[in-house]
Amino acid sequence: MTPTADVPALLAHQAPLVIDNAATAWVLTATALVLMMTLPGLALFYGGMVRKKNIISVIAQSAGAFGVVTVLWFIAGYSLSFGAGPQAANGLIGGLQAAFLNGVTMQTAHSLLPGLPELLFVSFQLTFAIITPALIAGAFAERMKFSASILFFILWHLIVYAPICHQVWGGGYLGGLGVLDFAGGAVVHVNAGVAGLVCALVLGPRHGFGRDNMAPANLAYSAIGTGLLLVGWIGFNAGSAGAADALAAVAAFNTILAAASAAVGWMAVEWIERRRPTLLGLLSGIVGGLVAITPAAGFVDPKGAFFIGLIAGPACYAGAVWLKHALKYDDSLDAFGVHGVGGIVGALLTGLFATTSVNALAEGATVWKQAVGLLGAIGWSAAGTYLVLTLCRFTTGLRVAKEQEIEGLDYTQHGEAIH
Repeated sequence: MTPTADVPALLAHQAPLVIDNAATAWVLTATALVLMMTLPGLALFYGGMVRKKNIISVIAQSAGAFGVVTVLWFIAGYSLSFGAGPQAANGLIGGLQAAFLNGVTMQTAHSLLPGLPELLFVSFQLTFAIITPALIAGAFAERMKFSASILFFILWHLIVYAPICHQVWGGGYLGGLGVLDFAGGAVVHVNAGVAGLVCALVLGPRHGFGRDNMAPANLAYSAIGTGLLLVGWIGFNAGSAGAADALAAVAAFNTILAAASAAVGWMAVEWIERRRPTLLGLLSGIVGGLVAITPAAGFVDPKGAFFIGLIAGPACYAGAVWLKHALKYDDSLDAFGVHGVGGIVGALLTGLFATTSVNALAEGATVWKQAVGLLGAIGWSAAGTYLVLTLCRFTTGLRVAKEQEIEGLDYTQHGEAIH
């Protein structure tokens, strides 16, 4: 018997692990930071923005997304996203070679990052898969059945998230076209934002929308959630460098700077239009800047990050306030207005500001290539989301009864209440 006879062959997406200890330590940390973005970050950010009778239901949706997506990622999601599929379909979606993490061992790495243990790569990418459907919940907050939201998360992960993730990051056709997405502009934010818009249009507005007072119940919760998102986002963007190096440092600073400049941009527009700045506006501006810098964080220098944030703040304000009011759709917590619009702006500006002085992969970047990538992601997300909602409508149903909505989803869906 030869010394390597009992060593299993590598899967198509794998490379032998040649561990980089510094990179491993940093990505372990980044994984924890990104996981914090959903629970408790997004849960509190969204929880504070709904009415008191629905706070628990929104937090439960974030917790539910964590549970079902993690299990699905283990069963098939990772393999479909980052595994290699049959040649004819590999441009669109991966295969099932690594289903149930078969073939993933302590000696393997993904070929994208051969210095990281593959199970760490699996964990880091899982955190992105978790937060993306949780973001969509902001669009259907206060009116979707909890059972429907869980089924939605399951189907959406398999039909929408995994294919788009593979197309951009896993060896699919969008990445092959040269579309740049450093940490999830198209994969996470545009994908979730467009899905949120489809959800808002299909479900229709909340009972009393445009008539009843739907002011946020607790902006202190939202402020705490925003702070956790801001800190976690450093793991989101700088962790996507895959190493503890200068590129991670650039991505970290760009993340902070863009969030701040977007907050200033949103505040300026709001101050001019409404004569006073609001805390909710500042928080939304911060998140909008974080969204917009995500695709660009490791491709632009700080000047580019500053301008991306400064443009994104007013753009997200326009999406969350002017566009929503003009078209009269009820995107409850502005999933499309902030994540969809911010992601689109950031992805397009990546093509404008990307520079090879930061990242050699920026060579050949154009706004046109970015637009092509966005169109592909938007089309798949919109069509896939509509299909998922249709399946939910004919199984669990989508909306709670009018009486349950008026009473509040905390008690009617979960038998719990905040007193």
